[in-house]
Formats: sequence, structure tokens, C-alpha cells
Amino acid sequence: MPFCELYCHLIWRTRSSEPLIVPRIEAQVHGFLWKKALGMGAKVFAIDGIVDHVHMVASLRPTMAVSDFVGAVKGYSSYQVNHEGLADGRFKWQEEYGAFSFDRKRLPYVIAYVEGQKQHHAQATTIRILERTADNTATEIREPPAPYDFDDAEWRRELEDLDKKAYN
Repeated sequence: MPFCELYCHLIWRTRSSEPLIVPRIEAQVHGFLWKKALGMGAKVFAIDGIVDHVHMVASLRPTMAVSDFVGAVKGYSSYQVNHEGLADGRFKWQEEYGAFSFDRKRLPYVIAYVEGQKQHHAQATTIRILERTADNTATEIREPPAPYDFDDAEWRRELEDLDKKAYN
């Protein structure tokens, strides 16, 4: 089996951003998302959100298209919520979603951001780019090039530290 590390920060909203993920059903909604994702072979690191959207941090299998994965977990969770009578048959997700890739070094930060959703929204400390579910930017967003070169000692030290954590 090939080695692959594909980390994704995913976000999607309820239909018309309706406040459907109320505290009474939030744990069940998150549980349905988690169950389906694991059943598809993903590794789930975090799920949280507020009443009108959810964030997920997951590592997908290399053969899984992001669109197929998101569609399946959204479809399964909305079916289960409605089938179990948790939302009077009106629970639906919007078609749009946001998907952001990142590396292992950023994994703890992305998990913390997702697990802190309620606080971020209450304190207005959200990061707008990580809350997007539609492509509504007019310009390309790019980070500046990394200051590493092949002989950069800091770059090598960071990779060696990751290597030690992975194999010790």
C-alpha cells in the first residue's frame, strides 16, 4: 500500500445557512459525520461548528476524491438526522463546501481552530478564509515562498524532528 499524507480542513453549511445544528442534535450530527468518514477509510481528527455550519479535519485515502467524500458524509448525515426524526425531516446541507489542504506541521493548529469554533464565532476571532464555502475571491491567494533551500539547516531539522516523532 502506498504511503500518503493528505490532510484536509473541510467546511460546509446547512441549507440557506439555517440554524439547524441546535445543541439538542449537535452531538448526533457530528457522530453521523464521524461514522461515515471512518467507514470510508478517512482518519478524522476533529469535527465542530456552530448552528449553521460544520468543520472537519480529516486525512483522506489517496483514492478518494474530496468531492465524493464530502458528498457522502453530507448525504449520510442528513439522511440519518431526518430518518431518526431529529429535525422534522427538514435537515439539509448546501451543495457548496470549502476544502483546504495543509501539511502535518500545521495539523495541531487546524485541529485547535476547528475545536474552538464556538469560541471563535462568539469572540469574532474566526479566520475568514477558513470559513469559506464558495469561490468568491477575485484574486489568487498565495503565501510567500518558503525561505528554505536544499541546504537549509532549519528545514532539515524540522523534517528530522518529524521523522523522530513518526518512528520513535
